Amino acid sequence: MNYIEAFFYKNEPWLIVLIAGVVGFIISALLINIIKIAALKRQWNAVKAIRENLTSVLYFFVPMVFITASTRAYSAIYPEYGWLFAISKVSLIAATTWLMVRVVIIIERILVDQLDFNTPDNNHARRMFTKIKFVKRMVIILIVIVGVSVLLLSFEGVRQYGVGLLTSAGIFSVIIGFAAQKSLANLMAGIQIAFTQPIKIDDVVIVEGEWGRIEEINLTYVVVNIWDLRRIVLPITYFIETPFQNWTRNDSALIGTAFFQLNYHAPIPKLREKLKEILDTTPLWNGKLWALQITDTQGQLMVVRAIMSARNSSETFDLRCLVREKMIEFIAKEYPEALPSTRIEDSQRQVRIPE
Repeated sequence: MNYIEAFFYKNEPWLIVLIAGVVGFIISALLINIIKIAALKRQWNAVKAIRENLTSVLYFFVPMVFITASTRAYSAIYPEYGWLFAISKVSLIAATTWLMVRVVIIIERILVDQLDFNTPDNNHARRMFTKIKFVKRMVIILIVIVGVSVLLLSFEGVRQYGVGLLTSAGIFSVIIGFAAQKSLANLMAGIQIAFTQPIKIDDVVIVEGEWGRIEEINLTYVVVNIWDLRRIVLPITYFIETPFQNWTRNDSALIGTAFFQLNYHAPIPKLREKLKEILDTTPLWNGKLWALQITDTQGQLMVVRAIMSARNSSETFDLRCLVREKMIEFIAKEYPEALPSTRIEDSQRQVRIPE
């Protein structure tokens, strides 16, 4: 202990800060190299996440720990250098906050890597992904708030000023509360959506008359990616207060339809066989459901509906387009008399004019 005290007595503070910083930098470099070597193993995904998100922080955090400890000891011997310790303490609090944020991101990365989005029905994975993303944002905000609070409470003068401000700002706080009412409502709606999940990341929805997918769920707003690559940005309360369609709420599988207006001469059994043949030859059909039925009659035409199921909305849309194309091609080639036509009757004869 006497050697340590003699070291502090004999040397200038800048030399002590330099030595502490160099020692911390060397230790952080060793830790980072160990992490990089461990991350070379393929099965250690957690270490890979640490390497990608934590290494840059360690170059600041570890040296600041040593610098803060050394300046604390030096200021105890030389009180006039207390400001040096204060600066290093602020830097350490900032580095610690940064480190904790990175740790949260690493945990998020590890949890997301456990989810399987490649299954035909990835509804559970998307549920968990939405929860993880929202909880991550909330935790990061909490960490930043705690970091700033610890920073302010570390200084006596600022702490007293903050207490006086809080005790004298009753009316002002009420005004701020009313002003922030909409933002707080959005925040509470975000919490509700994260856990009740009327929407999830990558859900297919119909909002404002547009078909799209949920691309982002933030604390106060939601971004919907429209099919033509436009984006609709909606307040998160929209999905609590406004009715909307969610095509993948509980299951990604959907039933698609294709309608045909045909003449009464259309051979329905033959068309039904052709529909089954088309579905059997395409991987878009999930093999669960199909049917071909006459659902309506409209004057000189009948409405034939083909239904078929697919694994998700994208494949359902593609399957509907394929069935329309193949069925129209088949009818035009094999049964042209089944195409829509108009009958004109006179006293002498009946004339059938194709439409």
